[in-house]
Amino acid sequence: MRKTVDTCICQVTVYEKQARITRRGVVQLTGKEQELVIGQLPVTLVEESIRVKSSRTTMGLLGVRTERTQSTKLENQELTKLTQKIGQLEEQKRQGQDLLTLLNLKRNFVKNLSSQYMERLTRTHNPEPLDLDKIKDLMAFVDQQYSDLSREIAQQDLDSRQLEKQLQILRAQQQQLATPLNQESLQIILTLESSIVSELELEVSYVIHQASWTPVYDLRLNATNQNIQLSYSAQIKQSSGEHWQGVALSLSNAKPGLGMTLPTLPPWYIDGQEISSAKPTQKSSTMLLEQAITMPYPGTIITPEALTDLELEPRTLSGVNAEVSKQGSVVNFEVSNSLQIESDNAIHTTKIFTQDYPCRTEYIVIAQLTNLAYLQATFTNPLNRVTLLPGQVNIFRDQTFVGTAKLRKTSPGQEFTLNLGIDEGLKIERNLVERQVDESQLTYAYCIVITNLRDRPAEVRVIEQLPVSLNQQIKVNLTHAEPQTQMSEKGVLQWSITLPPQAQQQLYYRFTVEYPPEFKVIGLDM
Repeated sequence: MRKTVDTCICQVTVYEKQARITRRGVVQLTGKEQELVIGQLPVTLVEESIRVKSSRTTMGLLGVRTERTQSTKLENQELTKLTQKIGQLEEQKRQGQDLLTLLNLKRNFVKNLSSQYMERLTRTHNPEPLDLDKIKDLMAFVDQQYSDLSREIAQQDLDSRQLEKQLQILRAQQQQLATPLNQESLQIILTLESSIVSELELEVSYVIHQASWTPVYDLRLNATNQNIQLSYSAQIKQSSGEHWQGVALSLSNAKPGLGMTLPTLPPWYIDGQEISSAKPTQKSSTMLLEQAITMPYPGTIITPEALTDLELEPRTLSGVNAEVSKQGSVVNFEVSNSLQIESDNAIHTTKIFTQDYPCRTEYIVIAQLTNLAYLQATFTNPLNRVTLLPGQVNIFRDQTFVGTAKLRKTSPGQEFTLNLGIDEGLKIERNLVERQVDESQLTYAYCIVITNLRDRPAEVRVIEQLPVSLNQQIKVNLTHAEPQTQMSEKGVLQWSITLPPQAQQQLYYRFTVEYPPEFKVIGLDM
């Protein structure tokens, strides 16, 4: 004998690409039941993930299995609402047609008014003398009334056509809802070991696909106290086939199902070749030529290592705090249970927490590319905080929206840096102050002037780039720099300075390019 157990969702834990559902139900057993059935479950259910608990420790289960079922579903509630709306619009259309008929009758009466007046004058045996003022007033009245009525008729006719289009759409939806849909679902069947006569409370849990959550952040920089406020929110969506209404909802950064299979190390092969037989191919020669042509002067600047993490282009662009629990590296957020998350893949946003982070800011100046200063903020995720998962950051500076960025995964104790866009509080000027051309040497010198227009100090990092030689016979030398700095292997110069409010500082450097007289240096023409 089978008996169906009515269950409802009581708890949902959402992971990155899955969700664990917990259902509870109570059934009265008579001792004749051999199988209990929990039905109307989604086909996105992972069968191997099913777990069952009962209120009786003595109840034995011989087995748990699933079956697929087909059922016919009719959207009665939506169909009723749609039918009522169609009826209201049809009544509105009928009233509009009656009004249109009345307006046409009025316009015809006004149209015939002048001719009826003239006809009455001609049929009279003793016609009265023509009164031109009366005729003029009559014509003006007819013209005004006819125009007003014609305008009302045109508007009413337009409203009627739009109403008919709306009705056609709703009737098509009505026909679609009135057609029963074949819906596939799963049911869990529990085989009992012994006969039990009592009330039994069951809890069943399982994992489903087509459910996920992603973090999204609002970051606000208060330039006055150098403090960052980070609001951590979650965007939840699901199309699993179940509706989550008023359930205990939690979010987790755990990854169930991963790490079950050990990775395999493939063989690492190496080979060798005699140096005498190694000849440069035409392709490699072409690559060297292309690299030489793309030297910094003129043409595309080769991005050095110091610039790879910088954003040189400016970016364009509800809920209650959650309870946080940690278990090792796994973090769970207990969020509001008032969310109504339908199985429609719509995004639902809820706030997890808002916290302040102390930070340090620095302006990045790359005057070789642009005369704008870029603001960077670096802050540390404290050891007593939770891991910040990768997600989009909406950046605000003093309540002004700046743009969006990507936040990488940041564990407690880790430091992370975000670019906060351009800042016009610094004025940048870069000028070529010296250029000498000799038979075997070129000399260039540049002066960079940075002015702090703000009323507070500014930490500034200035990055410049010298050409890098791809030929051993061409030598690039930094002959003078003020303040002093060293050139990296990639030709990068860097200065870190602190500018007081309303202060100005000048940077200067000179470099030479030495080459054999018979050489032509490619990529250095200015």
